[in-house]
Amino acid sequence: MWNLQSGFFLFKTAAENIIKTQKKTPSLASKQNLQGIPICQKALLICSLIKTGFSELFILLFTLQAHLAMASRQPIAPKSYLFSEYIGAEDNNVKFSDVPINPNVEFHYILAFAIDYTNSSSPSPTNGEFKIFWDTHNLSPSQVSSIKISSVDSWVSNAVSSLTKIIQEYNLDGIDIDYEHFVSDQVTFVECIGKLITTLKNNGVITFASIAPFDDDDEVKRNYMALWTSYAHVIDYVNFQFYAYDKGTTVSQFMRYFQTQRDNYGGGNILASITTEGSGGLSPKNGFFTACKRLKSQGKLGGIFVWSADNSKALGFKYEKQSQAILATSHKNFSV
Repeated sequence: MWNLQSGFFLFKTAAENIIKTQKKTPSLASKQNLQGIPICQKALLICSLIKTGFSELFILLFTLQAHLAMASRQPIAPKSYLFSEYIGAEDNNVKFSDVPINPNVEFHYILAFAIDYTNSSSPSPTNGEFKIFWDTHNLSPSQVSSIKISSVDSWVSNAVSSLTKIIQEYNLDGIDIDYEHFVSDQVTFVECIGKLITTLKNNGVITFASIAPFDDDDEVKRNYMALWTSYAHVIDYVNFQFYAYDKGTTVSQFMRYFQTQRDNYGGGNILASITTEGSGGLSPKNGFFTACKRLKSQGKLGGIFVWSADNSKALGFKYEKQSQAILATSHKNFSV
């Protein structure tokens, strides 16, 4: 759902990379075309940041550099969420897409290797002319590019541009955010959506924005509440999907659910909701409109929304008519 790209290159030389390469890639030394290369001549590390979904990946290209000097370094705290894996040295046709990636870890691919020795039965140094040693058929430049995603700012720029065209073409007034499945980290989701809404408003492209969360006790709830915490000031309505609760919800349960979401999205305009496909939540026959009247009499009802007109057409839009009648009536006329 999300494609965010950020790329940069880091260059460093460190004796620890020599040791790491020697310990973790014993199969390299056994290859005939690399026999005789002093292991102490390894290690110019080139890192290129990649994000797939919202999981950070690094393509690390190990190269060889003759006679590295020991460099003093300050100790740094380890990253407990870092996972690294070497790839491409054994010619086993492994692809980036073959490797499982948990979106909640920082993932480093290590391309093995780039060398400054000839790839022959009698390897000799090339005086700093590096050559690729990894499997370039399965790990080609285009395949690296295919898993790269752009930075938050780049994604927001593209989203603003493409949505502006759609909004202006159709003469629309606002946007509703309805992401329900994530391969993203929470921070990236929050910043992408928050900056998107903010930019569209600042540019005069939209006049309002809404979000459409539901209560799953998991990532949907966490992501939207984090978005609300940082960007509530640019979100006008919360189209909460109360129909995602269990089918057979009662009026008293619905009232508790509504209050919970008022607490979660403090200060927000919370809309009550029903589905006309009959899948879940408090149905009209079980008291949805009774609950709406009660909420309106208490000054808590921010509005009503229905999922969806596509299903309601066969019903003659009777629930849409009832909803609008309640909203058009002063709360003083309700006694529930």
